[in-house]
Amino acid sequence: MTGRTLAIAVAVEARKAVASRVLVSTALLLSLGVAVLAAATTAAAHAGNEQLAAKLGPLALAGGWPGLLAVAAQVTAAAGLLAFGVGLSWLYAREFTDGTITGLFALPVTRPTIALAKLIVYLVWTVVVAVLLTAVVAVTGVAITGDLPAATDWVGLGRLLALAVMTAALPVPAAWTGTIGRGLLPAIATTVALLAVAQVVVVAGGAGGWFPLAAPALWAVLPGTVSPVQLLLTATVPVGFGLLTLHAWRRLQLDR
Repeated sequence: MTGRTLAIAVAVEARKAVASRVLVSTALLLSLGVAVLAAATTAAAHAGNEQLAAKLGPLALAGGWPGLLAVAAQVTAAAGLLAFGVGLSWLYAREFTDGTITGLFALPVTRPTIALAKLIVYLVWTVVVAVLLTAVVAVTGVAITGDLPAATDWVGLGRLLALAVMTAALPVPAAWTGTIGRGLLPAIATTVALLAVAQVVVVAGGAGGWFPLAAPALWAVLPGTVSPVQLLLTATVPVGFGLLTLHAWRRLQLDR
């Protein structure tokens, strides 16, 4: 694999992504959905909904920027994992569901190179979505509070941006299962399973900081409970399953 070959593969995959309604709609729905849910939920909790306030914690009751950002972080941790998983599942599994995987065997570009190009395009897409999500939440905050973010609020927006990027790294196992299972359903099922496990660990607390799937959410909601070392362990998920995905694409065969 040469740099020129990889660049060509990335360019092709990028054109597919730009033309995709799945990735565009997912980005818009996630960004707008997080902002709307955060604003509505914060308002409901501040208005005296005791059950909702108990679930969201004391920051939601504070209202204003702190409450909005606290709720936005909680929504992003859950909805982001599902949304990013759908986007990643589409990037890989569509080759099988659309029947285009057979044509990839005739290309001069190797299959691992194509798989790596998909990961690179996914990374760029997630960064764009994370920036868009943070910007929409920031605009929403100004609209409902009537105030520009203070210094601490900018820190919260930066934390939200980082959370979105880290959350996007968690569903990479879906690329591997979508390849092994040769379809969209195994990839989506993996994403849902990852979300369920992460939520259980976050709710259970305890040693959740050492669990890569839960560490980003805990770091965003309760920063003092997660150390930098625990947060770095999150990288083991995309790196490990990214390598497994490249290996699976290298061993792909047409007959099985």
